Amino acid sequence: MTNNTFSVEIEQIENFRFDVRFAQGSIVGDEPPPAGQGSGPHPAELLAAAVANCLMASLFFCLTKVRAATGTLRAQAEGRLARDAKGRLRVVGMEVTLAAPAATPRCLTLFENYCVVTESVRAGIPVSVRVVDEHGHVLHETAAPPTSDPDRPSE
Repeated sequence: MTNNTFSVEIEQIENFRFDVRFAQGSIVGDEPPPAGQGSGPHPAELLAAAVANCLMASLFFCLTKVRAATGTLRAQAEGRLARDAKGRLRVVGMEVTLAAPAATPRCLTLFENYCVVTESVRAGIPVSVRVVDEHGHVLHETAAPPTSDPDRPSE
């Protein structure tokens, strides 16, 4: 990444299998059956991974800045697909849960705002975020806003 730009190259391997190349390496993406073989993550999974990864990095950055012990951070992202008014499959929502052994109140109020990917995705897809401690107690929660767009898929 230079000058606030980034590049990803994708080349078709066969049918719905694609070689997705990043500056640091590559992965194989594939659509699930019946279209593809499910031999790699599909694009919606990559989107969920990007959102969760960005949130974790943002929380970790804040915690290290305030010198808080972070322990091992973990995340789970769940996406929902539904058909829109034209019958096309769309990502209609995501819920991300971050497990953070320790988190400061200040970081919990700030970290989402600094996550480039999540805030960009939220422009079109509702994303809710929850942070839990090592015992599963909720430390922070942001609910996805309700949608009122008539063309947005119903969940």
